[in-house]
Amino acid sequence: MPNWKLEIEYEGTRYRGWQVQNNVKTIQGELNKAAYQLFSGKVKIVGAGRTDAGVHAIEQIAHLNVSKLKKDIRPKQIQYGFNDLLPHDINILKVKNASEDFHALHDAVGRQYLYQISKRRAAFAKNFVWWVKDELNMEAMADAARMFIGKHDFSSFAQKDETKNQSTKVTVENAEIFLDADMICFRIKANYFLWKMVRRIVGMIVEVGRGNLSDIAVKRMLKYPTNAPAKFTAPPSGLFLEKVFYKK
Repeated sequence: MPNWKLEIEYEGTRYRGWQVQNNVKTIQGELNKAAYQLFSGKVKIVGAGRTDAGVHAIEQIAHLNVSKLKKDIRPKQIQYGFNDLLPHDINILKVKNASEDFHALHDAVGRQYLYQISKRRAAFAKNFVWWVKDELNMEAMADAARMFIGKHDFSSFAQKDETKNQSTKVTVENAEIFLDADMICFRIKANYFLWKMVRRIVGMIVEVGRGNLSDIAVKRMLKYPTNAPAKFTAPPSGLFLEKVFYKK
């Protein structure tokens, strides 16, 4: 059965996230609509992760599985075919032949997200940043970010997803704060992420930067489950799925 690996970029502003939902626009839904026009057989598109409403992707990975083909088709033809049909804010970057057993979600061994916090009001970046008007202590934020590295129970930093029986213990390989012009950036890499986990971590790090939260309080949230981070959840506009990692 033909199977391809897709590399996709998208602006999530107009969409209710990656996963198909009834009566709303989603990234997967738009890809499915294009695929139904391109292929006569049954198609299946599965992503490496479910980005939330308003969240973007610099590199989302998906696999495209087609039950049958009338004729041989090259990866470039698939890429061009999709991009001719997709809306302007979804783009197929690359298509590669994949083995029949390649699974974009189950084969992924890591994901990396980037969050952008703007230090100023910006005319062109509203959909891609969180503008924080307060002065932020970057050194304190960097110290707080490092606390999340390692294996922790992230119950305090996730919204429970009743549709998934997923462990809340996540291994974070890297978490860092860095400056890029007028942007304070947060980058985090882990084996997988829980629903709203990155945005709640960012919200807590910003509270540390504002001076409203101590390192000790962050440590307690990692040790003892609490709903406190929920009300500080960062907006989706600044969040990007940056990269998905595979063993090969």
